[in-house]
Amino acid sequence: MLQSIKQIYGDKLAATDGEIGSVKDFYFEDTTWVIRYLVADTGSWMPGRLVLISPHAVSGLPQGGKIVSVNLTRNQIEKSPPIESHKPVSRQYEEEYYRFYGLSRYWQGDSLWGTSGFPLLSPQVEAFLRQEAAEPSGMESRNDPHLRSGRTVSDYEIRTRDERIGRIKDFLVDDKTWEIRNLVVSLGHWGSAKDVLILPSQVERISWDESTVFVNLTKEAILESPVYDDGSKLSNVKVGQ
Repeated sequence: MLQSIKQIYGDKLAATDGEIGSVKDFYFEDTTWVIRYLVADTGSWMPGRLVLISPHAVSGLPQGGKIVSVNLTRNQIEKSPPIESHKPVSRQYEEEYYRFYGLSRYWQGDSLWGTSGFPLLSPQVEAFLRQEAAEPSGMESRNDPHLRSGRTVSDYEIRTRDERIGRIKDFLVDDKTWEIRNLVVSLGHWGSAKDVLILPSQVERISWDESTVFVNLTKEAILESPVYDDGSKLSNVKVGQ
């Protein structure tokens, strides 16, 4: 089933032994269009600190609920590697993060999540990674991943081959694979204030300097894209492959 990312912002986060804050943001990879981390605002529990939560540890995205369950303890989260606000997530940080939690690295393998299409963890993989953690991984030399903030990209302008038309309003994500399946584009006065759906494969590039998403579509093609009603059931939304 598809889930609106916009509707999850602000939802409470619950560890196995208590509340840990709320959902502030998501980091997605702009090459695979998969959400790699949920960003937790820890509020009064750990003031001024943001924490990354991997989908490996999330029981599932809420469907109409307001609580996101995390299969970690407050102590684990408190001791997890800290991140610095407003800075990109480096591969070196991810190595430290995945080693700390004993997770299967999503960048090692041919599937969306490394060796699996879903963010799952088996006892066999966990035991292997804990043994591997004592040895140098040799991965720190790789380039930083293309991890981007969902909140930052929201409201970016859309530019076709010919002109600017509309803005990013939301993302629809598969609640099992955490893959972004559609971008919701608000057309404003261009399309009588309607919202339409486009595919990640129709995005050519994202310009962070210009706050613009460039697409390989014409204005006419966007105006004829499937209309999205955020009041409708997302299970009925048709998505492309």
